[in-house]
Amino acid sequence: MNITFEKLIVPTPEIAEAFNRWENDPVLIPFIRVNPTKDDLEKREIVTSEELVQRLERKNIYLVYEHGKLIGTMEYHVDPVLLYKKETGTAWIGINIGEESARGKGIGAVALKFLEEQIKAQGLRRIELGVFEFNTSAIKLYKKLGYQEIARIDDFTFWQGKLWQDIRMEKHL
Repeated sequence: MNITFEKLIVPTPEIAEAFNRWENDPVLIPFIRVNPTKDDLEKREIVTSEELVQRLERKNIYLVYEHGKLIGTMEYHVDPVLLYKKETGTAWIGINIGEESARGKGIGAVALKFLEEQIKAQGLRRIELGVFEFNTSAIKLYKKLGYQEIARIDDFTFWQGKLWQDIRMEKHL
């Protein structure tokens, strides 16, 4: 497996195009963002280089490459308001293997371990995340890597005609 990571510093139009493609992919949308209603699920937004610069003001974003090809992203930000447990010094993480050809190959586990190392190097000792209850492959991965469930939030996101729970998980580094 030839996987490399690069911290996003200066977004290019090509990088923005990849984010735009993934974040507007109807297959990925239910897994990567909260959709309180059917209308939210159907919304699309244009991701630009300028918008990515704004994200970088509050998040650390890393690009995931397989054999030199951009296949996904991961990110973390510190002490966001959406934390379930309001513990200072907590990183909230997100990961998106955007290219379908790269999914199911163990890249998410490798990427997550890398992200944990970056968080630990920043001096943070706790990670929290949210995963929708229907995302069983992600839940399995998080449990395998030592994340533990701390809460469930009912009626959190809409998909397949109903509202689903958000499962909150944590890991201490």
